[in-house]
Amino acid sequence: MTNMVIPSVTPTQLADRPPDTPKNPGQPQPWALGAWTLLTYAFLYLPISVLIVLSFNHSKILSLPLKGWTLDWYQTALNDQALRSAFANSLKVAAVATVLATLFGLLAAFAIYRYQFFGKKGFRIALTLPILLPGVVTGVAMLAYFSNLGLQLSLWTVILGHAVFGLPVALGPILARLGQFPRSLEEAAYDLGARPQQVFRDVIFPYIRSAVISGALLAFTLSFDEVVVTIFLTGRDNTLPMEIWARLRTDITPEIAAAATLVLLVSTVVILLNEWISSSE
Repeated sequence: MTNMVIPSVTPTQLADRPPDTPKNPGQPQPWALGAWTLLTYAFLYLPISVLIVLSFNHSKILSLPLKGWTLDWYQTALNDQALRSAFANSLKVAAVATVLATLFGLLAAFAIYRYQFFGKKGFRIALTLPILLPGVVTGVAMLAYFSNLGLQLSLWTVILGHAVFGLPVALGPILARLGQFPRSLEEAAYDLGARPQQVFRDVIFPYIRSAVISGALLAFTLSFDEVVVTIFLTGRDNTLPMEIWARLRTDITPEIAAAATLVLLVSTVVILLNEWISSSE
């Protein structure tokens, strides 16, 4: 008979040993989480992937199956004068609307941060309301308002409409950043004799600069591909989303997919730039 040696465990070693973790039968397995993640990403990005693939389709119809691979539709889209004009209009609208939204968002955020006044909470809710309302409601309301003012529909009415719903988008990051600003820095600057303009320019604005740029890029992205409000406010000059939407009703070719892919590329660059600026500070 073999004598078995049982290792002895001291009470100290027993106390230092980590407790055995009981297995939870309801805890999901890693493979299940991975599969669910893949399904979620597929649901989100498969339609975009199909659009990109169709932009290279060697066919005159925007549909599957693929008849071959070609870059001709990108060349056609880049040489299309109507698409180029619509793209220039979209850039013009988004740029001006972003400047207006960021400027008024910065002023509103600074007023909320600095001053105490009657109706401050209601003022803040009113500023964020345009982005919460359905686009149809905002578009119809602004169309009625501009009509009562006697304004002709044009790119300028589109710019004003985009600036209205871009304001809360720019306001959010700026206000959140101002909430983290240490007031002691501002008080130290005043103690050293700085004037209010110098305090804002040299102390406050460098601290909130990344939030201002981030809010501006978000407002630009939303304005660039906005359709619902634009339908009610545009005149004879189309923006790029409106031009694509108009062609989808009559002439559906892979040129539309190529133009949409180029817009997707521009939007992705803007979003990545926004993420880089947000994470750099």
